[in-house]
Amino acid sequence: MDTTESLTIRPFDAGDRAAVIALWRACGLVVPHNDPDADIDRAAGRANSDVLVGVTPDGRVAVSVMVGHDGHRGWLYYVAVAQDARGRGHGRAMVAAGEEWLRARGVPKAQLMIRDTNTAVRDFYAGLGWDAVPRTVMERWL
Repeated sequence: MDTTESLTIRPFDAGDRAAVIALWRACGLVVPHNDPDADIDRAAGRANSDVLVGVTPDGRVAVSVMVGHDGHRGWLYYVAVAQDARGRGHGRAMVAAGEEWLRARGVPKAQLMIRDTNTAVRDFYAGLGWDAVPRTVMERWL
């Protein structure tokens, strides 16, 4: 558990579910083909994944990240900061917490994807030292 500027970062707890989903929705991270309940169930508290939350002193979930890895690449998903909590370093702290979660498991590389429609966050990640890489991401729905 880490405390940063009146923010406590800790693993997701079952009682956080509604607040985390509301945060993801408010930040525009949930799209029709995402089921946030199922995503939490697949990731929270698992050996290779987890959901971390940033909680304010009044107990409100204001920040989140879903983190996971395949042993080679780690991924950050659902990085979200409540609108009224932005500009305080909470997003930076949550990304660092996700990176540390991966580092502690020996994962050498972290990656994330930004939807083309979410252009506002590109500069945020670039400011944290993340680089855009030329890749083609392919998918197949199962």
